[in-house]
Amino acid sequence: MSSTAYPPVSVAYPLSVRGFFDQPSRGLWLVKWLLLIPHYIILFFLWLAFWIVTVIAFFAILFTTRYPKGLFDFNVGVIRWSWRVSFYGYAALGTDRYPPFTLADVPDYPARLDLEYPQQLNRWLPLVKWLLAFPHYILVGALVGSGYVVATTMQDGQPVTYSTPSLIGAAVLIAAIALLFTTRYPPGLFDLALGIDRWGYRLLVYVALMTDRYPPFRLDQGSSDIEGPPQSPATSEAWQVEQPPGYGPEAERG
Repeated sequence: MSSTAYPPVSVAYPLSVRGFFDQPSRGLWLVKWLLLIPHYIILFFLWLAFWIVTVIAFFAILFTTRYPKGLFDFNVGVIRWSWRVSFYGYAALGTDRYPPFTLADVPDYPARLDLEYPQQLNRWLPLVKWLLAFPHYILVGALVGSGYVVATTMQDGQPVTYSTPSLIGAAVLIAAIALLFTTRYPPGLFDLALGIDRWGYRLLVYVALMTDRYPPFRLDQGSSDIEGPPQSPATSEAWQVEQPPGYGPEAERG
């Protein structure tokens, strides 16, 4: 296990989604779907609990304007666990370090997610957030959905459609093929995948009533949330040492 502590960050937007590139191997991605089956099973039940907790929180906010802290922490843990699994798996392929089985933050894991606890929430917004987020549904759906239909045929009297991968699916697939043949993950594709993932999680915490801050219409690419404050010189130097060429703050700014 690595003892590297990836730097925490406090952001202007209450959600911080970070993923630090951790040089994946050439071909492990071919079997990650199998390795992740235990996580998928556990997360299935955790997400059932997540939405039950969200319904309870809805009524709590409606009557008290507060999201119960224990329920909030649980739901943050579910999202955090999911982000680690996604980063290891096919939403980024950013690391070969197997995700830990925990709801807690793991400071030395390359995928980090934090959400600021809201001291008070608007009691009426939960009634309309699902509607206010509609423009984001369209945009995020276009980025992570099933892509474009390229052909339609009939088989056994039933219509069959063939579609392209989604934008994030295509980006990660191309990166995986590059890894397989060159052992190199194109930095631009990694940054794009992180940006799409970040937008999706911002939308999730908004519709799950965990913040009243409306998600920005931005594809914030790269490892670190751009809304975070500038890192200290010491932190920046350490980061540049840890990252392979083509990654890190300098690459993101370039």
